[in-house]
Amino acid sequence: MAKRKTPFSFQVRIIHRYLGYFLSGIMFVYALSGIIMVYRDTDFLKTEVTTERTLAPNLTPRDLAPIFKKGAKVIKKEGAILYLRNGNYNKETGVANIKKMQLPFVLDKMEKLHKANTNSPIYFLNVFFGIALLFFVFSAFWMYTPKMPVFKKGMYFTVGGIVLTVILLFV
Repeated sequence: MAKRKTPFSFQVRIIHRYLGYFLSGIMFVYALSGIIMVYRDTDFLKTEVTTERTLAPNLTPRDLAPIFKKGAKVIKKEGAILYLRNGNYNKETGVANIKKMQLPFVLDKMEKLHKANTNSPIYFLNVFFGIALLFFVFSAFWMYTPKMPVFKKGMYFTVGGIVLTVILLFV
């Protein structure tokens, strides 16, 4: 008995299915961290963490900028103490109290994974995940044959999704 060749669309469906199962955990992480990152300019889910550091005495506000980051603007000065948006600095002793808003440990790790770049040892995961998502996009078009009503209906949704994306890009 001759072995029948499996159609390409069927092979794509199988890969699509098992790759989807395999990547379900990381898709959950990226989806959740993506939602949380929308609120990164707010204090949503964050708690205040204060650290004390001893710096060199008599630093200027310009010297404090890399340490206090965005909160380096001096709000007021009382004697030797400079009050900044996210902490304070004693010019005589060099003691700085730095306040920072942080996500809980697990959410912070998820966000760092989401924002990994080429300086991160796990950036290859982001590249692999991006390629896998591109595969999902294109393999979806081989899930059904073009003659099937579900494929034709899917094309309407595809056009709607593309139009929505173009609108969101230019808003």
